[in-house]
Amino acid sequence: MAPKEASTPPSLSSVPLVGMAVNAALATLKILAGVFGNSYALIADGMESTSDIVTSLVVWGGLRVAVAPADERHPYGYGKAEALAGIVASVAIILAAVLIAVQSIREIRTPHHLPHWSTLVVLVIVVVVKEVLARWAGGIGAETGSTSLQADAWHHRADALTSIAAFIGITIGLVGGPGWEPADDWAALVACAVILVSGVKLMGMAVRDLLDAAPPKEFEHRVRDLALGIEGVKAVEKCRIRKSGTGYFVELHVEVDADASVAAGHVVGGKVRAALRGAPLRIADAFIHIEPFTPPASGTP
Repeated sequence: MAPKEASTPPSLSSVPLVGMAVNAALATLKILAGVFGNSYALIADGMESTSDIVTSLVVWGGLRVAVAPADERHPYGYGKAEALAGIVASVAIILAAVLIAVQSIREIRTPHHLPHWSTLVVLVIVVVVKEVLARWAGGIGAETGSTSLQADAWHHRADALTSIAAFIGITIGLVGGPGWEPADDWAALVACAVILVSGVKLMGMAVRDLLDAAPPKEFEHRVRDLALGIEGVKAVEKCRIRKSGTGYFVELHVEVDADASVAAGHVVGGKVRAALRGAPLRIADAFIHIEPFTPPASGTP
C-alpha cells in the first residue's frame, strides 16, 4: 500500500489511551455478564480484554518514544520504537488467538450448561463498540503510516471477531438445546484462525519497517518526480527511502550541470530537500547528493 498524504489526524498517542478506557469498561461488562449469564467463553473473553489494555499501553509508550526529537545519540530519531511497539502488539494478537483456541478446546471437552440469552445482548454491544474502535484506530494508523496503531486496531477487531463467533455459537446452542453447548467454542476456533493470520501479517509489516524495507515503487516515483521538477536538476540517479516511525528518510543523488559551481549545486540541492520535506508525503528528512550530469552517449537508448 502506498503511503497516504499527510493530514491532521488526532494525536497518535491519544488513540491507544481511548482503547485502554474502552477495553477496561468492556472487560468488566464481559466478566460480569459471563458470571451471571453462565458463559465461560464470555468470562475468558473478558479476561483476554484485560490483556488488550496492556497492549494498548505498549503501543501508547512506543508512539510517545517514536515522536521524540533526534539527539546526539540517535541522530535519526526514535521512530523505530513505533515498529517495536507494532511487533509487541502483533505478538499479543497471535498469543490471544492461541490462548482462546486452547480455552475453546478445553470447553469443548468439558460438559457445561448453556449460557443465558442475555449474554447475546452483551456480545452485540461488544461487537459494535469494538468494530467502531477498530475502524477509527485503523483509519488513523493507515493515514499516518503507523504500524503499531494498525496492529492495535486489529487487536480490537480480533475481540469483535471472537465475540461474533461466541454470538453465533451461543445462538446455535440456545436453538439446538441440550447437546449443542460447545457450539460457541467451535465458532471461536474458526475466529482464532482469522485472528492468527492477521497477527502474522501485521508482524511482517513491523519487521519490514525494522529492516528498512523500501516503500512501494509508486512512492519512489513521486519522490523522483518532485526532484526532477526543481530547476537545475538534470537527472535523478540513486533514490533510497526507508521508513522510521510514521515518517520517511530519503537519500537522493541528483545530477546538475557539470560546469555549475559548488555553490550553485548546493543551492539546487537545498531546493530539492525543501521541496521533498514540504510535500505531503511524511518525509522527515532528505539527504541530497550532488553529481555532475553526464548526457547519454549518442545512440544509447
